[in-house]
Amino acid sequence: MTNIIAIGSDHAGFLLKEAIIGFLEQQGYKVSNKGCYSEERADYPDFAHEVAKSVVDQTVNWGILLCGSGNGIAMSANKHKGIRAALCWNSEIASLARQHNDANILVLPARFISKEEAFSCIKAFAATTFEGGRHLDRVNKIDL
Repeated sequence: MTNIIAIGSDHAGFLLKEAIIGFLEQQGYKVSNKGCYSEERADYPDFAHEVAKSVVDQTVNWGILLCGSGNGIAMSANKHKGIRAALCWNSEIASLARQHNDANILVLPARFISKEEAFSCIKAFAATTFEGGRHLDRVNKIDL
């Protein structure tokens, strides 16, 4: 599979999502935009579920979600079995989410992160692989 990233946001994350799409395309990724498509009010669960389904179905490599705080959209995505959506606000947390938790969706708090820091989180998330080992036992206990 080509490196395809699913991305989704509510209205609070829309402008940053649009900037991220451009950044990802410049980095050579294909992007599957799951909405929203404007700054008009939009409900974050709708977009979280679409991105999560794409990750679970393996039609994309991983996902990115954004809402104002990142919390609501992360909670919605994490309802899906097999999803490990991690709320990240700096590159170290993004790396650890992949390395220790095998995160498959990066969640960014659009109202609390700069565009530059968001790009750094994406680079770190993309560049880091799951360490496995002792972390695998823990990750296997996440899904009920």
